[in-house]
Amino acid sequence: MRIFPIITAVLVTAFLYGIVMERDALMAIARGESPKTALGLVDETAAETPEPSDEGAKVEVAAQTDTVAETAQTDAQTAPQEPQENARKPVRVVAINSTAREIDSAVILRGQTEASRSVQLRAETTGRVASDPIRKGASVTSDQLICAIDPGTRNATLAEAQARLAEARAAVPTSRARVDEAKARLNEAQISQNAAAKLSEDGFASTTRVASADAAVESAKAALAQAEAGLSSTQAAIQSAEAAVAAATREIDRTEIHAPFAGLLEEDTAELGSLLQNGGLCATIIQLDPIKLVGFVPETAVSRIELGAMAGARLAAGGGEVIGQVTFLSRSADPQTRTFRVEIEVPNPDLTIRDGQTAEIGIAAQGADAHLVPQSALTLNDNGNLGVRIVDDQSMARFVPVTLLRDTIEGVWIAGLPATAQVIIIGQEFVVDGVPVLASVQEPTQ
Repeated sequence: MRIFPIITAVLVTAFLYGIVMERDALMAIARGESPKTALGLVDETAAETPEPSDEGAKVEVAAQTDTVAETAQTDAQTAPQEPQENARKPVRVVAINSTAREIDSAVILRGQTEASRSVQLRAETTGRVASDPIRKGASVTSDQLICAIDPGTRNATLAEAQARLAEARAAVPTSRARVDEAKARLNEAQISQNAAAKLSEDGFASTTRVASADAAVESAKAALAQAEAGLSSTQAAIQSAEAAVAAATREIDRTEIHAPFAGLLEEDTAELGSLLQNGGLCATIIQLDPIKLVGFVPETAVSRIELGAMAGARLAAGGGEVIGQVTFLSRSADPQTRTFRVEIEVPNPDLTIRDGQTAEIGIAAQGADAHLVPQSALTLNDNGNLGVRIVDDQSMARFVPVTLLRDTIEGVWIAGLPATAQVIIIGQEFVVDGVPVLASVQEPTQ
C-alpha cells in the first residue's frame, strides 16, 4: 500500500483547512498574539489584566470574569435582533414627479420631398433632331414643343397614301354602277325565265327556250356576285388607304415631342443634329407645384393616420416649415421594412421646395395624455419591452411598459403611466420590481 500519497493528501487537506477555516488564528500567531484573543474567546479586559500572583488575586479575577460574562449575556438579551437575510436596505435613486398632460399625439417620421409629377420624354421614331436644345432648369408650358425630329420622307409617304385613298374612293361609283347593271340583267333574265316557263306549259315554247332562259338567269346571278365582290374590294382598298394615311400622319406627329404638362426641365433637351433612336431620351420634366412629402409609417402607427389629416414638416438645411394634407396611405406594406408609404401634398407656388429634400414630418392624430421624461429614463425589462421604472406607494421599484409618442429636444413624450407618477431617472438600471428604493426627488427642469 502506498502510504506517502495518503500522508500527502492529509497534509494538504490540513493545510487548506488551516488557511480557510483558521485564517484568523494563523494570522494572530504570525503577529505573536494569542490564538484565543484572535478568535474572541477571551475578553480584551481580561486579556489586559496581569496574571495574579496569589490565590486572592485569582479569586478577584474570576469574579470579574463572571461579572463580564453576565453583562454580556444581559446585553445580548436586551440588544435588538439582527435583521433577517430577506430584509434589504433601500437603494438610493433619483426620481422626478411627473404629471400627465394632454398633447397632440402626432405621428413623427422622417421622409423626403418628391415631385408630384415626373416624366421622361422619349422618341417614338428614329431621326435627327431638327430643333435647338432647351437648357436645363427652364420652365416649360403644357404642350410646348420640346424636341423636333427631321421628318425626312415621311411627308412623301403621307402624300402617296392620300393618293391611293383618293383613287380607291374614285373607284366606288364604278363598282356601284356595275352592281346595279348586274342586278338589272338578273331581273331581265328572271322575267324571260318566267315567260318561257308559262309558254312551255301551254305548249307554245320549246324545252330548249326554257333551258336557255334558265341559263341566262344563272349567268346574271354570277355577274351580280362578281360586281358585288368588286364593290367590296373597292371598299377594302379605301379602308387600307385610310389606314396608310393614318399611319403616315402618326409617323409625322411622332417627329414632334411636346410637354405633357407644365414643369421644369431637369436636364438639357436633345442637341441639334443628334440622332434619336426609337426610345431615345429627349428630356426629363418634373412638376413641383404642388409637391409631395413622402414617408414610411411603421405598422404600429399606421392605424392612427387618416386620409385628409393635417400634416406639417420641417425641411432640412433651413428649408423652413410647410403644412399640407395626407393624400395617400398605402394599403400594402413594404416587404423588406414592413412600413407603409404615406404621401402629403404641399403647395409650392414659388418653387422654393426642391425634389429630394430631407423632411421631418408630423401627421396630426388623436390627442392623448402623456408624460415628458428624459430619454435616459427609458429602459427595457427582461422580455425586451420598452418602459420606465417608477416608485410605487410602498417605496418599491416597479417597471411600467410605455408607448413612445414623440421625441423632442426637452425629452420624450410617453403614454402608459398613471396620471401622476414618480419616475426614476437615475439608478433605474440597478433595481428590479419589488426592490425598496430611497428616492431623491429632482425638479423636472434640472
